[in-house]
Amino acid sequence: MKKKKHEEPENSERWLLTYSDLITLLMAFFIVMYASSTVSKSKFAQIAQSLKAGFEGSTGKTIIGNEDAVDIKTSNNYVTQQSNKQNASAEKTEENKLKDVKQKIDQYVKENGMQGSVTTNLEEKGLVVSIVDTLMFDRGRAEVKPDFEKKLVEIGKILNTIDNYIRIEGHTDNTPISNSQYPSNIELGSARSNNVEHILLDTAKIPPTQMYTVSYADTRPVADNNTDVGKARNRRVDIVILNSKFNAVEQESGGK
Repeated sequence: MKKKKHEEPENSERWLLTYSDLITLLMAFFIVMYASSTVSKSKFAQIAQSLKAGFEGSTGKTIIGNEDAVDIKTSNNYVTQQSNKQNASAEKTEENKLKDVKQKIDQYVKENGMQGSVTTNLEEKGLVVSIVDTLMFDRGRAEVKPDFEKKLVEIGKILNTIDNYIRIEGHTDNTPISNSQYPSNIELGSARSNNVEHILLDTAKIPPTQMYTVSYADTRPVADNNTDVGKARNRRVDIVILNSKFNAVEQESGGK
């Protein structure tokens, strides 16, 4: 009867041969690379300085070489200056466009005898076209008067010559209103601004993506609510042509 051969244990150290071969190849590779390079002490120092500047935020030169070295701080300052110049130029161009729109609206208002009822002002946020409520609405109502609707359309056509965002604001005095149609001044201001928007959309053809409405009721008065004259000034609709800078700030703050 044959004796059963015992299996020889597997050599657990065979992986060392592969590992040693790999180390040998890597060493040979780096020797060849080192032999073919001409790294000088000065260039090595430049590399070290460049790495240090990158990690520590140094303002020194970070591009290797002497003649072609670029000062990162100077480069960044140049880019910032150019960007500021472009922004200033764009803001000036937009300001001139708003001035042109203001001039055209002022001329139309004068030709139609609406001075005092329709005013325009260039403010930090843009061009504000303010219309008192007696010109557009009956007391406590939100329907735009037919005789003013045509004038509103003509103003809208002028506004449609630029592509800035337009915010239509409904404002009231501080006299409370409470009826079946408008429970408060908020609803009245909202209904008025919405009706103005519909006319500008449907007839003046201003794109719907370019306009939005808001009701401020009596929270943003422009005159003293303790007098009848002041109350009359506060009851108004403001059509605000926002400049790009203010519109961006308002979008970030969630105001739109």
